[in-house]
Amino acid sequence: MKTAAVFFADGFEEIEGLSPVDYLRRAGVEVTTVGVKGNDYNDTMIVTSSHKIPIIVDTTLDKYLASLGDSLPDCVVCPGGSVGADNLASCSKLLSFLEKCYENGKITSAICASPAVLFGKTNILAGKKWTCYPGMEDNAKEEYIPAYFNEVVITDDNVVTSRGPGASEQFAMELVKILCGQETYDKIKKASQQR
Repeated sequence: MKTAAVFFADGFEEIEGLSPVDYLRRAGVEVTTVGVKGNDYNDTMIVTSSHKIPIIVDTTLDKYLASLGDSLPDCVVCPGGSVGADNLASCSKLLSFLEKCYENGKITSAICASPAVLFGKTNILAGKKWTCYPGMEDNAKEEYIPAYFNEVVITDDNVVTSRGPGASEQFAMELVKILCGQETYDKIKKASQQR
């Protein structure tokens, strides 16, 4: 079974974080929601979205990393939201983990502000064509900006980036296609159009 981790921090954009969780789980991917910055809750964390909607994540970053041992998920997903992206980018442990996933060929993905604000602080965008929420591209390292394109979703090798909230379904479905294949993609797309 394929595995994925979606990282949440206070200020995340709901549709950008939860669409990948929803679609990947429909595709049979084992998805773990991981709290990076939020409020402690029992044995996990509550993370509050940009529109003040609280969610209870499956685990915290420290617990998630400890549970992996030497293994890595097949896919990592970073939702945007300006504040959420800033909160994710402020976590050096997450930045290091994302780079490790990227360097090991795992699908490394981000949407909205996160490609520029989060990936733009790492080596993930080096030599890659990428996109983000229009106007946020200047937050990336200067050498990455010429490879920015205002497109809905861009996949370049194992890096997937997307523009913003309105692209959330296309972003999530691109991850489904990459991880689970065209047949699963077609099945989920057909089912979602029948609703």
